[in-house]
Amino acid sequence: MPITEVKKIWMNGKMVDWHDAKIHVLTHALHYGSAVFEGIRAYKTPEGPAVFRLSDHIKRLRNSAKVYFMDYGFTDEDLIQATKDLVKVNELDSCYIRPLVYRGYGEMGLNPLSADVDVLIACWPWGAYLGEEGIKHGITAKVSSFRRIDSNVMPPASKASGNYLNSILAKVEIIKAGYNEAVLLNTQGLVTDGSGENLFVVKDGVLYTPPTSDGALEGITRDSLITVANDLGYTVVEDHIVRSDLYLADEAFYSGTAAEVVPIREVDDRVIGEPGPVTKAIQEVFFKAIKGEHPDYKDWCELV
Repeated sequence: MPITEVKKIWMNGKMVDWHDAKIHVLTHALHYGSAVFEGIRAYKTPEGPAVFRLSDHIKRLRNSAKVYFMDYGFTDEDLIQATKDLVKVNELDSCYIRPLVYRGYGEMGLNPLSADVDVLIACWPWGAYLGEEGIKHGITAKVSSFRRIDSNVMPPASKASGNYLNSILAKVEIIKAGYNEAVLLNTQGLVTDGSGENLFVVKDGVLYTPPTSDGALEGITRDSLITVANDLGYTVVEDHIVRSDLYLADEAFYSGTAAEVVPIREVDDRVIGEPGPVTKAIQEVFFKAIKGEHPDYKDWCELV
């Protein structure tokens, strides 16, 4: 999806004009993918713009950086405030937010430890990642031939930029095959997630989602939906899922910051159908929660 330009980007503690937010061509991260990032959304709420679970996202950013020995000179509180200031200075009611921690200019080679670690935060208006129609009526999915990276190869627990080459291969493959989104299996053949989303299956009123030990990212939207589902009285089980579980599901959906909650109506040409009652119930509560309209989840919305 194209990026809509706004006024400012936050870089290493300073607000920089959009077109002046530049890095050197020999930046380490550009050559080796040595960066970690977050995807965050701010929403228009009755009390003003609010960032959904901002503190949890910034905590995960720090954890991702820790895996790669990327110490940066800002506290979580610094980055939380910078994010709020950025949304405010760009005069946005709702937007997508992208913090990035990356190895900067000055060092080349596979030992990155002496390279500077830089931090930026950008934001811009961004609609539904998989389309409004996808949210309403569901999307088509296909199991990719590319397997999800193993935790002893490149830890999926870290939201590292280089990891997403794996996702790009899967996404391009299924788009060229005529589907909307990929399903990735791990090296044991177990379902992990989509190219950029977590995945849930509904069977006989019970929700199932792959455990992080199978390679799924510890999604913040995933965690939110588990809470919502439990509060609605549904049982949620973190357990192994195989591809035939998708074919025989009563309902299935993706979750993620960019995707939000997107039903899956078809996997590998096996029809699951239009969004079912469990998916719709979870969608209804979640979309109220992110917009600050549900009293039980007000603390998830951090006002700008």
